[in-house]
Amino acid sequence: MIVGQLTRDLVLVVDEMPEESGSIPVRLRRELLGGKAANQAVALAQLGFSVGLVAVTGDDRIGDDLLAQAARDGVDVSTVIRRPGARTALIVEVLRSGGSWRYFEDISGPVLLTEEDVTAAATQLAHAPAVVIQLQQPTVAALRAAHLATGLVVLDGAPDDERLRDALFAEADVIRADARETAHLFGSDVLADPERARSAARTLLALGRPRLVALALDPLGNLFVWPDGDLLVPHPRAPVVDTTGAGDAFTAALVAGLLHGDEPRQVARFAVAAASATVCHPGGRADLSPERLTRHLALVDEALGIPVDGESQSARDVPSWLAG
Repeated sequence: MIVGQLTRDLVLVVDEMPEESGSIPVRLRRELLGGKAANQAVALAQLGFSVGLVAVTGDDRIGDDLLAQAARDGVDVSTVIRRPGARTALIVEVLRSGGSWRYFEDISGPVLLTEEDVTAAATQLAHAPAVVIQLQQPTVAALRAAHLATGLVVLDGAPDDERLRDALFAEADVIRADARETAHLFGSDVLADPERARSAARTLLALGRPRLVALALDPLGNLFVWPDGDLLVPHPRAPVVDTTGAGDAFTAALVAGLLHGDEPRQVARFAVAAASATVCHPGGRADLSPERLTRHLALVDEALGIPVDGESQSARDVPSWLAG
């Protein structure tokens, strides 16, 4: 079960940003089901999981269209709230050749989750093998979701409400933070200092329940820390078109690996490969076919310095539940 944000994403690819009062032709346009929660739900469905979504849309035509697309993607939308009179959230991404982007967001208060919205999905949250909670929502709603969950609890992000931060982290089995969130939690200096990052991650493990912390350390890569080990995975050598959605694919693959009982190093490889596969196209929608993941696992192993023979060691190391 994924708890968080659902939006309409409009992606516009341009060769350069216009000057003030200027205009520029759009080279490519994509209109997508988006938002971190929806992206992760779609990615998990692509990985073969039954997945539901707790989110809010307006009661407008855009909301109708997005829920229909989510259903076609194999996502259960029965717990999505339709807010009367609200406009469904919109994110416009203007993507420049070379990978730099600008977001324009229309996400009003009525399309954010409330504690009451989360409570309405209590039964589904209690029975889900895993609950992934996006911290773009109000912290009180996230904390309510974590309380209700009885399976694996994964937090994606850093809560703005520092008063509730430790209480929320103490409810989690897995904590994931991107580079901006890592800097927000521990200071920007930690991004270039893996030893400090390891120490910071272990303070989260010391809260008691967390058993895996995954921190992005741009530009170094992703650091995974668990009670008896850690692994820094450098960014693979993949062509970066758009970083949007990479973290969502990362989190979805991480959850998939953990639910299948993979050991932390394998989970780390798989999560980074999923992110690598997602940066190769415009927009945040994942494309996590076994073939694509096999290719990007080979790039991950190359970044880790793991030899790959002619038959591809990575291909043999694709999780058996995915390869089968």
